[in-house]
Amino acid sequence: MKRLLSVVISVFVFSVILCAQQDWIRTGTGLGVEKVRVAVPDFKLNNATPQNTALQKTFDDTLFYDLEHAGIFDMVSKSFMPTQVPGMPSDVNLAQWSSPPPSAAMLAFGNLGATGNNLAVQGWLYDLKNTANPQVLGKQYTDAATPEGARSIAHKFADEIIFRLGGGISGIAETKIVFVSSRSGHKEIWQMDYDGANQHQLTHLGSYALSPRISPDGSRVAFSGMTKNGWEILMYSQDLGRLVHFPHFGGTNLSPAWSPDGTHLAFSSSRTGDPEIYVTDSDGTGLKRLTSFAGPDVAPVWNPKTGGQIAWAERSQVTHLPQICIMGADGTNQQHVTDEGFAVSPSWSPNGQFLAFSWMRRFGPGEPGAQDIYVMDITTHTWAQLTHGEGRNDFPSWSPDSRHLVFQSSRSGQEEIWTMLADGTQQQQLTTSGSNYEPNWSWK
Repeated sequence: MKRLLSVVISVFVFSVILCAQQDWIRTGTGLGVEKVRVAVPDFKLNNATPQNTALQKTFDDTLFYDLEHAGIFDMVSKSFMPTQVPGMPSDVNLAQWSSPPPSAAMLAFGNLGATGNNLAVQGWLYDLKNTANPQVLGKQYTDAATPEGARSIAHKFADEIIFRLGGGISGIAETKIVFVSSRSGHKEIWQMDYDGANQHQLTHLGSYALSPRISPDGSRVAFSGMTKNGWEILMYSQDLGRLVHFPHFGGTNLSPAWSPDGTHLAFSSSRTGDPEIYVTDSDGTGLKRLTSFAGPDVAPVWNPKTGGQIAWAERSQVTHLPQICIMGADGTNQQHVTDEGFAVSPSWSPNGQFLAFSWMRRFGPGEPGAQDIYVMDITTHTWAQLTHGEGRNDFPSWSPDSRHLVFQSSRSGQEEIWTMLADGTQQQQLTTSGSNYEPNWSWK
């Protein structure tokens, strides 16, 4: 009985600590507010042609997914919704939607239909508690009468709703993720929508491409590629659809990172022997060295809130294992954030409050060596573990709303791209073809 009681107490204490860890993450990322209960019935068709029926399903599925995965809503199950679906404001019965079983606080509804090659959508958001003036949002959209056009409109409407109900923080439904994939036979840079749709190849080096990073304006992707001269920082133009010129520095050049204003790049280079952190202007001029340590310094990332700090991974002179460090963007005030285990792949949250990284907290002979994603408050150095021994988890990257993370995991048997909320919940797989690595979320 004493042993059983001890186990129960230990489980209770662990649960309390875990909840406390998740609470400060939720508060810092905007996930801590009470979730708004939202009903989103299928949009009403203007006419039931086969084309419109298919477009309606694409639109409805996309809109529901976007809102369900925003992390700030309690979505009403469609099985709880009334059979009378509103397509116009005159169709809405406020009491019917605010009463059980839906018990919704907000209602998103509307209609859609294609005429020729154009898809038109009308959407509204109603506050069901405000019977005198319920309309919060009313929008009209047009796009191509294609599945991609229907998805685009759904993303736009979802982001409008998230902005209005999520504290003025823009939604992420229109954002992109770049990543490395081996599915073509070589490791190349690929891109997809935030939800895993529209996966397509960007580069065609025919060798190796690693560490893609999208510029703040989304126009370029910096990455490290294997060329005839060795590992170089390369630049891909989204506008031109091809590589553009970037200087060669000599040595091995890896892991580029953009400053938040897009005017500078940080990267790791062994041009003088040891891999150190360097900074250049965005065109590759004005090269400046920031670190001077024995052992490799890699994976720099800027504080996107201020642009005044850079985090990176450095081999500790004490543990002789990689640890996460922070310094000023000019190389001053260098300090360790971690001092144990094996810590790599830092990523700074857009709100400037958190660092996410991959950490084997216990590393060495006889240790389990689980590689998991952690989040740390940079002010207090308080940390929380988000993944828990499900394969190797590495290369976290923050969404622009600071509410989500994308990361690489081997839990399915091979390396794939996954996402989760910043408190570790709602983990889901985005890629399934080939092996996929090193995701990076766009800035907007």
